[in-house]
This record gives sequence, structure tokens and C-alpha cells, in this order.
Amino acid sequence: MSNDGVNAGRRRFLVAATSVVGAAGAVGAAVPFVGSWFPSAKAKAAGAPVKVNVSKIEPGQQMVAEWRGQPVFILRRTEEILSNLATLEPQLADIESQASDQPGYVDPKTRSIKPELLLLVGLCTHLGCAPSFRPEVAPADLGSEWVGGYFCPCHGSRYDLAGRVYKAQPAPLNLPVPPHTYESDDVIIIGVDQEQA
Repeated sequence: MSNDGVNAGRRRFLVAATSVVGAAGAVGAAVPFVGSWFPSAKAKAAGAPVKVNVSKIEPGQQMVAEWRGQPVFILRRTEEILSNLATLEPQLADIESQASDQPGYVDPKTRSIKPELLLLVGLCTHLGCAPSFRPEVAPADLGSEWVGGYFCPCHGSRYDLAGRVYKAQPAPLNLPVPPHTYESDDVIIIGVDQEQA
């Protein structure tokens, strides 16, 4: 009878120990599996889509996201900025963005899906420097006709607030517009074409 008590105690101990080890093994196997659902930094750099919440960008302000290891400028344009785009057309090299890298579903003049939100790859098309966001009107260093835009400090290329390059600049093309779609009014997915979403 005393042997049965000892065996029952051992049995309970072994069942409990096996259960604990099995649970730990299941957790150990699940962690890498669940982790594989999220893109790694290497996958993001290779082009995995990136979600960006744009709800906190004030009118006239810009934020910078990263996609494929490149900066993506996201600008919330005001009515004044949008109305200035048409006045600049005589000074621009590619008004309709015919030679530019951009998805076919963006408006060629505003270069966006929604006029108020502009997305641009923030690398100058001349030698890949990052242009500065210069929204101020008529600063001393850019002249009295400047109504805001992007200025490349490396070789002086100028772009308007649709990323269109001015005539006679070192940069040959407008700033690229990355493929993107809207998941909601406030969330943009960079790297997913609107037509495929």
C-alpha cells in the first residue's frame, strides 16, 4: 500500500513536470512563428509596405517616414499652397510629370491621390542628396519669387510643393512619388499600389 502512495506522488510530479516542459516548448516554438508575421528591418528595407498615420500633420507641415531605406516626405498642403502650384507652371521643367517616376493613379499636376496630402521620395534626382523642406515665402537666400518648395543644398536644385523641378536645374526629373494607398482617412500604406489594394 505504501508503494502505491509513492508511485502516485511520483506520477503526479512527472505529469506536472512534463506539462511545464511541454508548455515551455510550445511557447518557445510559438514566439518565432508569431514573430515571422511581422516584417523584419531587412524586409522593410527591401520594400515591405509601411503604414503611416498622418492625422497629426498640421496644414503646411511635413513629416518624414522611411520606406526601402529612403526618406518619404509627407506634406499636408494648404489651399494657398495648392493655388500657388498653378502660378509656378511657366517656371517648371515637367509640369504634367510625364517623365517622372510616379504611379499612374496620382494627379499629374498635384502629384497626389488627395490634393492636400503629398508623398515624395525625399532624394534629389540629380545625385541623391536630401532636399530641404523650405515652406517659407521669399526667404533672402532663395529670392522674392520663392513661394515655398524643396531646395537641394548639394547643387541648388529647386522643386515646388508638388515635387516638380524648376527649369534649368541640375536635377533632371521631378521628385519620385512612391506607390501608396489609403487604408483610412488617417492611415497611408507606402509601398502598396492603390490599384492593387
